[in-house]
Amino acid sequence: MTDSERGQTMVRVETAESGQGDAERPDTGAGTWRAAVRRAIRNGSRPEPWRRGLVLAALALLLGLLMLLHARIPNRVGNLGSLVESFLPWFGLFVPVLLAGALWRRSASAVAALLLPVTVWLSLFGGLLGDRSRPGGDLTVASHNVGADNPDPAGTARDLAASGADVLAVQELSHQARGTYEKELAKAYPHHTVQGTVGLWSRLPLSGIRPVDIQMDYGPLAATKPTDVKMTYNRALRATVATDRGPLAVYVAHLGSVRVNPRAGFGTAHRDRGVQALGRAIAAERNERVVLLGDLNGTMDDRAFDGITSRMRSAQEVAGDGFGFSWPAGFPVVRIDQILVRGVEPVNARVLPTTGSDHRPVAAGISW
Repeated sequence: MTDSERGQTMVRVETAESGQGDAERPDTGAGTWRAAVRRAIRNGSRPEPWRRGLVLAALALLLGLLMLLHARIPNRVGNLGSLVESFLPWFGLFVPVLLAGALWRRSASAVAALLLPVTVWLSLFGGLLGDRSRPGGDLTVASHNVGADNPDPAGTARDLAASGADVLAVQELSHQARGTYEKELAKAYPHHTVQGTVGLWSRLPLSGIRPVDIQMDYGPLAATKPTDVKMTYNRALRATVATDRGPLAVYVAHLGSVRVNPRAGFGTAHRDRGVQALGRAIAAERNERVVLLGDLNGTMDDRAFDGITSRMRSAQEVAGDGFGFSWPAGFPVVRIDQILVRGVEPVNARVLPTTGSDHRPVAAGISW
């Protein structure tokens, strides 16, 4: 045997012995687990997942800061702060979008940054996700902007009468439709008053009825109404409802509309003047128990309503189910139809089915 052949034989023997040793060594579960842990540690210690998706991480942090510091967004330029606050709950929709992007990019930094907007959104609106209503209540109140161009005022009136409300507030009541509502609601509500474009119907006696000056000029809003529909200027009233638990002061209001203009921004001047005047009237109200019903053309997150929300609570936020969006009727995105209370306790709040109006009615049960 030559030296070359002898070397090849030795290599084959060593290879066979090495393979036999590997075959006899069992692949234990503990070894596999330890190897998996080592691989995870190596992968986690690599910088790539934290370096990827930095733009997504920055957007997530900006979203969280926007919601967290919304009250500091100035209104000096186009009422930007009020505009953001009007749609503040919807900013939460950016979270799943950013999360999908973070997962697609496999970005650990973006996922971690999303903890900020999620935490802020839940702190602001998490309490509105569940059903906070409970049965009972001494009195049921309802409010509806019936729409000046409502094609079926009689049907709307019948729907409102069937709601079971003891006290019903109506806004945007045109001169042409007033007789229809008075006729259709007379049987269910023997007491009523109409002041301008707002009205109040009640199963219980009314007293102390007077218009409330909310310093509203009709202005450009007239251009949005059909030419054959005439509206008067008064858009708020105050009345006392005589209940078996004592008097209840009821305010009905329809504040000025708002407009989003690319040049002027979020136009709220007419509404904001009405908010201030209405806030002064409620602050001067001597009755301890007060309910405000109406189309306020704004959400209670909007800082413009601080003068009212500092004295009154939203029935929807206290005892509703969800956000209670009421406008537009076809696909509501904001709650601008409000029921606010002082001195009484909301026990339930809800949005009623659609009528012929572009708003949905809202109702709440209140208790002494």
